[in-house]
Amino acid sequence: MSPSYDMTDLSVVMGTYNEEAAVAQVLEDIERVTDGQAEVVCVDGSTDDTAAIARSMGATVIEQSPQGYGVALQEALQAASGAVVVTTDCDDTYPMEAIPRFLEQINDGADVVSGDRLRYGADRMPAFNRLGNIAFALVASLLLGHRVRDVTTGMRAYRREVVRMIRWTENTGLSAELLMRPIARGYTVREDPIEYGSRLGETTLDPLTGGLEIFGSILSVWGDERGR
Repeated sequence: MSPSYDMTDLSVVMGTYNEEAAVAQVLEDIERVTDGQAEVVCVDGSTDDTAAIARSMGATVIEQSPQGYGVALQEALQAASGAVVVTTDCDDTYPMEAIPRFLEQINDGADVVSGDRLRYGADRMPAFNRLGNIAFALVASLLLGHRVRDVTTGMRAYRREVVRMIRWTENTGLSAELLMRPIARGYTVREDPIEYGSRLGETTLDPLTGGLEIFGSILSVWGDERGR
């Protein structure tokens, strides 16, 4: 019989970079939906007050020099102590209200629950980004032989053993890898539609350069898993 987890078993992790406009709101939302029981881990390379704000609100902050999305998130994943680990971004685009629902699905037998931003249209996402994410999902689906709708979402819940048992290799494309490898290895992965909001603060990711790196990651991960 699988263990049953509650909010005290939960770690919410994120990489942060110059998110002082949004970090307080995101942390307040996490505290509200988890009754203040979840561990929060931020890996931060900011030049603004993001780290200070997060620390003042009770988050564990690990500071590192900026090395990219995947490097920061992998550090956060490894630092998490919870039996269930939720990843999210720190720009207030993801609905923290989905966390209890994700936890319910983990308790129902899922190994990974992935927030699908595209099912509801993602109207607040820039059109170029939205079209790119649809294309990424189609390519990943064809390669995996498994239908996925949003391969690059930043909001997911994982059983900790999934995170710890897989060697992650990607940086900008880590979000795609975090979905593709569990699917390729036969873990139970569910996609759950979520509402995607408007970001607070400015993005630091160039959509064209980032998109090419993500596409390269999708091909790299598929080739690596195919060769196992």
